[in-house]
Amino acid sequence: MAKQLKITLVKSLIGARPDMRKNAESLGLSKVNSVVVKEDTPTIRGMINKISHLVNVEEK
Repeated sequence: MAKQLKITLVKSLIGARPDMRKNAESLGLSKVNSVVVKEDTPTIRGMINKISHLVNVEEK
């Protein structure tokens, strides 16, 4: 089984650049403290890296 990542949005998207908003939206994050669990893939890691200052990531 592949590793999974628990991603939590900890800062608001208000004032964030449009590309960062789209990244958060495509990860499934909309409101502060919303949580999603995703597979650990290079694509997901890249999206997280782009908004790393807005999210907390835990490996499961």
